[in-house]
Amino acid sequence: MVTGSLKSQIDAIWNDFAAGGVANPLTVIEQFTYLLFARRLDEIQESKEKKANLLGKPIEAPIFAKDQKHLRWSHFKNMEAEEMYITFRDKVFPFIKNLHSGRESSFAHFMKDAIFVIPTPNLLEKVVTKTSDIPMEDRDTKGDLYEYMLSHLTTAGRNGQFRTPRHIIKMMVEMVAPGPKDIIGDPACGTCGFLVMAGEYLRDKHPEIFHDQKTLEHFNSGMFHGSDFDATMCRIGAMNMVLHGVDDPDLKGDDSLNQDEAHLRENYTLILANPPFKGSLNYDEVAKDLLDTCKTKKTELLFLSLFLAQLKIGGRCACIVPDGVLFGSSKAHKKIRETIIEGHKLEGIVSMPSGVFRPYAGVSTAVMIFTKTNSGGTDKVWFYDMTADGLSLDDKRDPVEENDIPDILEKWKTRDPRAQSDRKAKSFFVPVEELRENKYDLSINRYKEIEYEEVKYDPPEVILDQLEALESEITADLKELRGMLG
Repeated sequence: MVTGSLKSQIDAIWNDFAAGGVANPLTVIEQFTYLLFARRLDEIQESKEKKANLLGKPIEAPIFAKDQKHLRWSHFKNMEAEEMYITFRDKVFPFIKNLHSGRESSFAHFMKDAIFVIPTPNLLEKVVTKTSDIPMEDRDTKGDLYEYMLSHLTTAGRNGQFRTPRHIIKMMVEMVAPGPKDIIGDPACGTCGFLVMAGEYLRDKHPEIFHDQKTLEHFNSGMFHGSDFDATMCRIGAMNMVLHGVDDPDLKGDDSLNQDEAHLRENYTLILANPPFKGSLNYDEVAKDLLDTCKTKKTELLFLSLFLAQLKIGGRCACIVPDGVLFGSSKAHKKIRETIIEGHKLEGIVSMPSGVFRPYAGVSTAVMIFTKTNSGGTDKVWFYDMTADGLSLDDKRDPVEENDIPDILEKWKTRDPRAQSDRKAKSFFVPVEELRENKYDLSINRYKEIEYEEVKYDPPEVILDQLEALESEITADLKELRGMLG
């Protein structure tokens, strides 16, 4: 999490953009990302140079040629404002845009429409200088920095999509534990937070990926897939992925629910997503096979149909859904829950408090985890009642001590229907027979037992005696005060 001096540094950069005439948060993030990207390219080149010097060999796949020193962050950051501006606008930015030219990469596709819009040399110099002062050696710092910048996107998109808090993404990724052979998709990828976190998890838990050419190639160009209808988000997402060490993610600027995307079926072994809530589409805009699963215009239900369609058999999904999906009484709501429970294997539901998505909205949400089987398999479903996530549940979202996430991960990894049977506890199992009896209702309050603590009161006569004694004390004190005034 960004705190202290790093937060102040980023806030100062944000304020410089605003004062310099760049006020749209998405534009600020986009332009700032170009600068971060330029700095990151130089850092990668430096690392390659150190390795080459150590081994006494030529630099392997250099980013910059010998005559391109002026394009490197370490060089142009020291220029005077006017020279820096001309160099970045006319040389560095075109170099970044054309970095993957000649290759059919997502980065090249989305960068072709990128525009440099920092308006003045003075603003560019200020931002470059302050960006140079940010320590970015630590991978977590880069992630925190980017997350904090994205937190300035404090309004929902037109279809109700929100930025997912990084610690919630991390929890979901750890629950499904991606492996080296997984093919990971997010059909509502936004800035690629889920894909980035999955990549970070694999770096930490499966470092062997990077010692084998075949698995490394899969990590760089075959593992990560995302789509979003907002091309600007995809551009930021593509740079986010490259900044986090994924060379060629497969990103598409498409509406995943559209009929034209119906060919993208049974592609993934793992889906991680927070699809848009509150959206509504016309039937003719939606792929027919999704409507066959669940005839509805609601995007939150259609995306569940899409996840089932895009997963390979045996594939897992961890997704965020609004609470209404869990207990909605419409025919479509019941149908999608029945399909997941009876046709596949519903593994778990983590009920989250409404403050998790503040300051965007106070909507209550849950994490749903299931496996595609096409043959049923739901037996006992694991429920967890999260009441705290380590941050205050108001708009400020300040750090607090109360945090259920470590317990969620521990209980999930060691889940056992025999050991977790107490309905008064944070986590417990519900048998599928009981879900059927309740029309596949998945709201935790339907099954959780609330333990009421008995409160004992004194007999009325005793309470009246206490009140009379108190009244006598007050009367005596008033008389004493009057005496003092006299």
